[in-house]
Amino acid sequence: MITLTWTWQRFADLGVDGVYDMLALRARVFILEQVAYLDPDGVDRHCWHLSGRDAAGELRAYLRLVDPGLKYAEPSIGRVVLDRPLRGSGLADQLVAAGVAQTDAVWPGAGNRISAQSHLQRFYGRHGFVPVGEHYIEDTILHIEMWRLP
Repeated sequence: MITLTWTWQRFADLGVDGVYDMLALRARVFILEQVAYLDPDGVDRHCWHLSGRDAAGELRAYLRLVDPGLKYAEPSIGRVVLDRPLRGSGLADQLVAAGVAQTDAVWPGAGNRISAQSHLQRFYGRHGFVPVGEHYIEDTILHIEMWRLP
């Protein structure tokens, strides 16, 4: 089993190589595997970023934690991505658990609201998220808003 080293950083602390690695991994998964859309949406500058790197230093997992008031009134985990060869390894659960823990540490009592791809509803449900409202299309993919109590 592969082990990743997890690092939380604000955007300004990522450095040029960190930003490049983040955008490259997100593009491989979200744009090449899924659908073309504008991934660098201007929100990254106002987020916490969690990077999961393997022993060789390659970025293999990532998520961003959006500050309250930017996407929703509450903090929001987003851009959750795991390199294809690592899917099914349990690392996605570690990634989201770390995002939930950071939310609770930085904004105690705030909860977390996400826009989840609908087919991942059960996955996020394992981390305490419950669906809110109806399914909707975002970037041609069916999504549902989900909420995690503080």
